[in-house]
Amino acid sequence: MDALDLARWQFGITTVYHFIFVPLTIGLAPLVAVMQTAWVRTGNERWLRLTKFFGKLLLINFAIGVATGIVQEFQFGMNWSEYSRFVGDVFGAPLAMEALAAFFVESTFLGLWIFGWDRLPKRIHLACIWAVAIATNLSAYFILAANSWMQHPVGTTFNMETGRAEMTDVVAVLTNPTLLAAFPHTIAAAFLTAGTFVAGIAAWWMVRLARAGQVATARDVYRPAVVLGLVTMLVSGAGVALSGDWQAKLMFQQQPAKMAAAEGLCTSQEGAPFSILAIGDLTNDCEGVRHLLEIPGVTSFLATGDFDAPIRGVEELQEQYTQWITEWDEANGVSSGVDDDTRFYPNLAVTYWSFRLMIGLGAGSAALALAALWLLRRRGAVTDRPWFALLGLVAIPTPFLASAFGWIFTEMGRQPWVVAPNPDASGVDGVWLLTARGVSEVVSPGMVLFSMIGFTLLYGVLMVVWFRLMKRYAVQGVADTEHDPSPEANPPADDADGSDRPLSFAY
Repeated sequence: MDALDLARWQFGITTVYHFIFVPLTIGLAPLVAVMQTAWVRTGNERWLRLTKFFGKLLLINFAIGVATGIVQEFQFGMNWSEYSRFVGDVFGAPLAMEALAAFFVESTFLGLWIFGWDRLPKRIHLACIWAVAIATNLSAYFILAANSWMQHPVGTTFNMETGRAEMTDVVAVLTNPTLLAAFPHTIAAAFLTAGTFVAGIAAWWMVRLARAGQVATARDVYRPAVVLGLVTMLVSGAGVALSGDWQAKLMFQQQPAKMAAAEGLCTSQEGAPFSILAIGDLTNDCEGVRHLLEIPGVTSFLATGDFDAPIRGVEELQEQYTQWITEWDEANGVSSGVDDDTRFYPNLAVTYWSFRLMIGLGAGSAALALAALWLLRRRGAVTDRPWFALLGLVAIPTPFLASAFGWIFTEMGRQPWVVAPNPDASGVDGVWLLTARGVSEVVSPGMVLFSMIGFTLLYGVLMVVWFRLMKRYAVQGVADTEHDPSPEANPPADDADGSDRPLSFAY
């Protein structure tokens, strides 16, 4: 394997690993804020107990997420230095905005929330967790702005003298139509992940306590958490479906090869069906590919809203992209590195199956939501059925995996481009970059392999630590009692203003 292959593997491993923690942080922070808001408004101790319980799990997840996310930044300047040279003027701007306008706010107010339970007035302390929740989602917006630009470059021109993409309109970058579709889809998926997480853990505890005869605790503490998770799953599930449809139609316009690859569609068709199961060598130019199960016209509908619309296959798109790039090279007197072996559509096997796994794994959350709707349909009802507790645990990882496969589809489906072109009737505009041209020219395969092995081993250790911590505190459950720690409920006895009391870690 050469440096390009190893660099792609390393970035894929670190990115997928990091994104395991991202959706839970994005979705759980607002849910913890909702729990604390319920406590502040009602004074009911159960909401304080739930806030502390799920807040502890949020902090563990946040810490691991930050540690693994930092590595992403370094790879842009090291393994992918040619990519950074080409897009640094554009790509760096939303990343800087994310750090300054979102991550610093998020980290600062999270610190105040951790240490300020007995130091800050109750409503000020509540505002801190809401600031964290808002900043977390704002952080996602800026990160998605950078990624959406790679999917659909806007607000940029290509400087022939420097050979770089240069930003001309930051507003266009921050209002990219690809971003406006990707953001609600990503956030909805994050809330689905967090809702399933809360409902799954609470369902397990509710059944366990009901079977142990502690029905009152199951009803008073864990049933409200299951209901909160259920409502979150229902609303976010609808959001995932609607925003996903929006994204599919944009994808057909902006990256038709990704749409064709997602269906293993080799030849152009009118009224293209949705493939449920395909066999054959999807990695070898469509040779021997057969679709065994199909739903007529659905792919055309997903792409255009018309069941009979024509959809171009990868073979026709290969010819079209080759013509566009060749003509652009000739017109500008440059060589883009395109030859007869360059394939302008992604690996069909990876794209095809990651798309289906992304959709199919959503069934875990759906099953948990339907079961909760049925078993808890009566006011104040709890259940002691063991299968519901097992379903809660099994459902928890499914939205994590669905999100991971969704990003594998998004990124692998863009190949062979690290910055996808914007083809139209007149061809391309020069703002594009092949993945093979984005890798560093000086980093050796040995360097990449050494760092990849090191990070993989380190991340393996961190995964074990994360899982053991999450399991340990989840199994402990909600505290039996929690007293109001706010200064209003505990006025200082010795010093009038409490200035002599040190900050204390909440957990």
